[in-house]
Amino acid sequence: MNDFSYITPTRYIFGRGAEEKVGKQAVVNGMSNVLLVYGKGSVVRSGLLDRVKAALADAGVSYVELGGVQPNPTDEKVYEGIDLGRKEHVDGVIAVGGGSAIDTAKAIAGGILYDGDFWDFYAGKAIVEEALPIG
Repeated sequence: MNDFSYITPTRYIFGRGAEEKVGKQAVVNGMSNVLLVYGKGSVVRSGLLDRVKAALADAGVSYVELGGVQPNPTDEKVYEGIDLGRKEHVDGVIAVGGGSAIDTAKAIAGGILYDGDFWDFYAGKAIVEEALPIG
């Protein structure tokens, strides 16, 4: 085995009512105006999205929404999110839902601060040197 050191600056908050902590955690991470990225199914029907919005409002965090992320997301939503995030001067991205929303949010968070096409990261033409915080 090779010796190594591994640091992962990721905080995971799981459990009942965890969504009620989203606003406070956003503030802790320096977010005051976020882009909410979500699908169109269960996060809406279950009321999860409304609970996240309430938690953000309670913490004084404003938000803009990018809904409609589909399973196996396309780049269309990423481009839309990058444009919206830049226009609205967001300082963080929060994914609500599953893997597709999370993957889309990650691409958006890197793309907002990058001058080129976000596909450069996946094509090996660029590395992500800075990104907005993601929740």
